[in-house]
Amino acid sequence: MAAGFLALSFESIVLPYNDEATPLSLMNKKMLPIFEFAEGDLSNESLDIIKRLDVNDLLQNNKSSEEELDSLLAKIGSDLHSLCMPYWMFTPEFNSESREYFQTKKEVKRGPFKKLIQDKEIYLLGLEKTLLEVETKLTPFYKGDKLTITDIMLASHLWGMYIFPEFQFSTKMHSYLQEVKKQTSFEYHEDFWN
Repeated sequence: MAAGFLALSFESIVLPYNDEATPLSLMNKKMLPIFEFAEGDLSNESLDIIKRLDVNDLLQNNKSSEEELDSLLAKIGSDLHSLCMPYWMFTPEFNSESREYFQTKKEVKRGPFKKLIQDKEIYLLGLEKTLLEVETKLTPFYKGDKLTITDIMLASHLWGMYIFPEFQFSTKMHSYLQEVKKQTSFEYHEDFWN
């Protein structure tokens, strides 16, 4: 999203979720994305990558409160991840081996996916409450009239809810996400469609 907003071209190499060897060999840690700025100059911290790419600070990276953003994303993520993980594993980036790996890893932290599905109403209520709070701060972007790094972080989390079959964003939230999509030239799973 950030690269799209900044009109920077890049090559995306999609790794299977169960590929531990590649990130470990490059960064000594299983964490994505990994961005190569130049040969041997690698980073796997999303916000650091964006700050380096955004040399003119068009996304106002230095003006956002990381503490507030982290708190908001943790609140959203708690419910959203519990709702979507059982569905995400059937998206194009997974094959049967990586799907099994993903489910095994994530169930350690969140519990059995079957239980997450059974408890969906709890997570839906929590997420809807948080989204109502977020909506009050959309003017039309999060706390402002221009797209910032906060909008990219927020939208990148929320976008995953489009996969959940029993959920619809409000008109205001859907319009917000579509405007972020437009301004960032974002296409979900574009890597698999080209």
